[in-house]
Amino acid sequence: MKIIADLHIHSRFSRATSKDLNIKNLEKYAKIKGLNLLGTGDFTHPEWIKELKQELAEDGSGILKTKTGFNFILQTEISNIYTQDGKGRRIHNIILTKSFDVVEQINEALGKKGRLDYDGRPIFGFSCPELVEMMKKIDEKIEIIPAHAWTPWFSLFGSMNDFNSVEECFKDQSKHIYALETGLSSDPAMNWRLSQLDKYTLISNSDLHSFWPWRMGREANVLDINLTYNNLIEAIRTKKGFKETIEVDPNYGKYHLDGHRNCNICLDPKESLKNKNICQKCKRSLTIGVLHRVEELADRPEGFKPKNAVPFKSLIPLSEIISALLNSSVATKKVWQEYYNLINKFKSEFHILLDADKEELSKATHEKIADAIIKIRHGNIKIKPGYDGVYGQPILNDEIIEDNMDKKDKNPQNRKQKGLSEFI
Repeated sequence: MKIIADLHIHSRFSRATSKDLNIKNLEKYAKIKGLNLLGTGDFTHPEWIKELKQELAEDGSGILKTKTGFNFILQTEISNIYTQDGKGRRIHNIILTKSFDVVEQINEALGKKGRLDYDGRPIFGFSCPELVEMMKKIDEKIEIIPAHAWTPWFSLFGSMNDFNSVEECFKDQSKHIYALETGLSSDPAMNWRLSQLDKYTLISNSDLHSFWPWRMGREANVLDINLTYNNLIEAIRTKKGFKETIEVDPNYGKYHLDGHRNCNICLDPKESLKNKNICQKCKRSLTIGVLHRVEELADRPEGFKPKNAVPFKSLIPLSEIISALLNSSVATKKVWQEYYNLINKFKSEFHILLDADKEELSKATHEKIADAIIKIRHGNIKIKPGYDGVYGQPILNDEIIEDNMDKKDKNPQNRKQKGLSEFI
């Protein structure tokens, strides 16, 4: 069974998230995206877990179902902020588990360490090794995965934490770490440059804070398994049945290169080092990006691919493609119309981006949009790199489409747009 999974999301109870994040909207937009498995996000929050119990049913497989049969897996993210070896550490970790019963045990244990009710991603003052040890005492099948492992803040290899290996961070509990989340600003090819990471499965997720299709599933995992919790965890731990990941180009991520956004400074690692990692405008420290950290730790050249590497594809969300070519904000009616037009013809965004025939795309939308989709599919685009919290920008075409109507068909009745509720 082909599974396309986004295993790291958030609920409306996390900071800086959409107030409309609920199970109904998550399922609706997951289907449009082409996903068939989502993390629940935030199962530590008392209000969200109450809602999950109302909306999702257990069937003994460890995978929860909505009333219409869509798949969810119990998932949360924990923020560990602590001091180790005389240095402050801030690490985010994803936790996956199989049942509401185990969630109750997890929440009881974490509740003794701090509050769970103020944020969907709670903060604790104990270390990553303590977290893993705590989880494994509850259930060996609980999976702990370092989140967005390279971003400057709140990550294992981030420049603000300065851990140089999984073992340095997790110490004797590193034996229980089987996977790393690459994050938007790195892709598997960058991670392949570190021989120490060969034994880990590299997973990719959206870390969404809203359900919109330019956030949900922007990174995802493709598996070929009989969907149960145990089979999913086995695939994560052994790579068996783990077919590929869907990535965005790491230049698209908002921490790929070094820089200082207040001064509009963006530098590659070599330029940063020449300036001793100092912004030449304001003389403050640059935010050191993911590529810089990879270069520091890499023991292999660019282009190296380990024998057991899980392959990947790089995409740009469809809404972003349409937005760039129409020169219109991603959430405008103009962009939504063309997005819905394509979804109504091809049924899911991933089918459009990965599989739809060029000729059929050209019949369904403007030729420049069809061309851009095919170019992105084959990696033939450039992206202005992201830095210091600024997302990268795809450079698709110097010529902007003047309107979003196929030039071959000027009759609006032949291009009638269905509303999203009609599609669902």
